[in-house]
Amino acid sequence: MGFLLVLFIILVILAVKTIKVVRQSEVYIIERLGKFHKVAEAGLTIIVPFMDTVRSVVSLKQQTMDIPPQGVITSDNVTITIDTVVFYKITDPARAVYEIQSLKKGIEYLAITTIRDIVGKMELDQTFSSRDVINDKLRVILDEATDAWGCKVDRVEIKDITPPADIRDAMEKQMNAERNKRALILEAEGERQSAITLAEGRKEAAILDAEADREAKIRRATGEAEAIKQVADAKAKEIQMVYDAIKNADPNEKLVQLKSLEALQEVAKGEANKIFIPFEATSALSSLGAVKDVMTDGKKHKKVNKPFEE
Repeated sequence: MGFLLVLFIILVILAVKTIKVVRQSEVYIIERLGKFHKVAEAGLTIIVPFMDTVRSVVSLKQQTMDIPPQGVITSDNVTITIDTVVFYKITDPARAVYEIQSLKKGIEYLAITTIRDIVGKMELDQTFSSRDVINDKLRVILDEATDAWGCKVDRVEIKDITPPADIRDAMEKQMNAERNKRALILEAEGERQSAITLAEGRKEAAILDAEADREAKIRRATGEAEAIKQVADAKAKEIQMVYDAIKNADPNEKLVQLKSLEALQEVAKGEANKIFIPFEATSALSSLGAVKDVMTDGKKHKKVNKPFEE
């Protein structure tokens, strides 16, 4: 009975030593008699007890490593503190285990020296405005250096850049002065734009007023001309009617001349500036003038002869 119990315990130990279950996103580095044997991937793995051993369990997930804040001197002799984080992934588990003593330490030291080299060539203002450039350079250098370690550096991000307190105060004052300057410029630009808009409005209003006045004058003149034309047409119709009536009555020459004078009298009452006298009416007018002269001479003759009669 005791023998069976011991045998059962031995079998359980052998089973534990022999059967390995590898989790997803992990691999086992298996060594046989102290030498690399294979990489056991996710699933069930059988190994030889007392001969094969699991050297390391390597994760294939994306990993992050926070680089401790480092003091870096810029090219203009300002000491700043930079906090960085590195995103990497193991692509060759065997090389990650056998090519370097500690992969994380190697990435950390390499990142620190690279940051100091890159930022040391920049001025303080450039470090704040060129984060993307710094990140990209860091990623390229770290990726090339860690390729021999079976590691792929996907991203490098600078979390924070902290300048000294006195530098921060000076930068804040500079930023406040710059904001005030921009505010004054925007205010002046707004006033300028407002003045331009008002001037353009006044100009357009003056143009519209002038056009309206011109249009009113044109319409007024057109109305007056139309009224004069209508009056002239009416008078012409009246003359034509008189002429037709006289013509139909078959008048003698004296009656024609008399009616012509009456028509001219009616025309003269109109608003027209010019009156056209028919040629036939001139003879009547001349006759009237002759009669007036005869009567005037007769009166003068009587005045001359009157003293002698007395």
